Formats: sequence, structure tokens, C-alpha cells
Amino acid sequence: MIPITISEEFAEAGVRVALGCVACAVAVAEADTALAAALDAETARRAAELAGRQVSDVPQIAAARRAYRAFGKDPARYRVSSEALMRRLVKGQGIYRINTAVDTNNLISLTTGHSVGMFDADRIAPPVVFRRAGPGETYEAIGRGPMNLEALPVLADAEGPFGSPTSDSARSKVTLATTRLFMTVIAFDGDPGLEASLAWAAGTLETYCATRDVETAIIANHAR
Repeated sequence: MIPITISEEFAEAGVRVALGCVACAVAVAEADTALAAALDAETARRAAELAGRQVSDVPQIAAARRAYRAFGKDPARYRVSSEALMRRLVKGQGIYRINTAVDTNNLISLTTGHSVGMFDADRIAPPVVFRRAGPGETYEAIGRGPMNLEALPVLADAEGPFGSPTSDSARSKVTLATTRLFMTVIAFDGDPGLEASLAWAAGTLETYCATRDVETAIIANHAR
């Protein structure tokens, strides 16, 4: 497991957070028929659940938005990835398909409601800390280009930030060449069901991504 800690900045801002982590060897493919069917089914289920509701009212998303405000970041401008996914459903845009790892990531995020980060472990320089990004920090975000990270919660390694609940960096993205995976389920306000969700997520990765040598861990803080 990649060493990871949570900065005291979260507790100081009154933000409780838990990270459900998975580290494993993986075989990434372009697509999987069973995974596509599972993602279609979850997309339909979540879209039906959201009918007539505000996406921002989903409990996990509402908790993430409160955390962003506590850090001074506008959650309407920098939406967490799970909110962005669900807003696509509400608009009838569906979920894009990338590869089996990223598609499984989206399935896990839609099912749990949490933002889920997925990274090529060989592109990370441990140790990792989940912290508040400082002034001037940026990275090339996947599908977004240069992104202003200041005040965002970010995962950072020895080389700087590489992931956030809004969008992860191109530096650490998962491709067909990825052989080792690191995944984080980011649960703001904590989640009493996180242990079960993490076990399910690890099993889902095994089903669709042929994972091996799987390690899981939950790291949590306590707001002051």
C-alpha cells in the first residue's frame, strides 16, 4: 500500500474525511462486455433515482460541497467528479467509456456517490498526503487542461499534486499500459458504510480488471 496521510488542515477547517484506498496489480483492457452492461444498469438506476431531485442534494455530494466551501473553493465552479458524472445522467448525456479501469472507477463512483480517484501507481512518488493546495499550484487535469488547484483538496506526492476530487492529473492517469493501480474513495463527513463499499469496490476491480495482490486500507481524520 502506498503510504498516505491526511493533513491537519482538514480538521482545522472542521472537515471530517475518510479515504478508502486500494492498491493492486492490474490488467487494463479497452473494454469488457459485462462491465459495459453493469455500467449501463447502474446509469439507468441512478438516473431514475435522480429524477425530480437536485444532484447537489445527494448526501455524499452535499458533504463534498460543504468541504469545498470550508476550504474557500466554489463547489459550483469546481464540481466533484461524482457530481459531474451524475449531472451528465440528468442531462441525458450518458457516461463516456475509456478503458476497463476508468469505466470501473466510474461504476464505483456512481454506486457509492463518492468521488473516486484512480491512478497509475508507478507514476506516483510516495509518500502521499491529502491536503489543501496552496497558491499557484496547478496541474494538467485530464480532459480539462491546466487547472487552478489553490484551496482544492488534493492528493500530493514528492513531485506535487496529482489528484483531486474534481479532476485528476494527466501525470498519473491510468492507461492500457498501467500495471499497478492506486485508487481512493474520498468520503467527506466520513461514511459508516465505507468498509463494505471498499470491499465491494475491490471485488469489482477484480471482476473487471483482473487485479492481483490487492491491498485495502481506510485512513480517516476527526474534525475539531
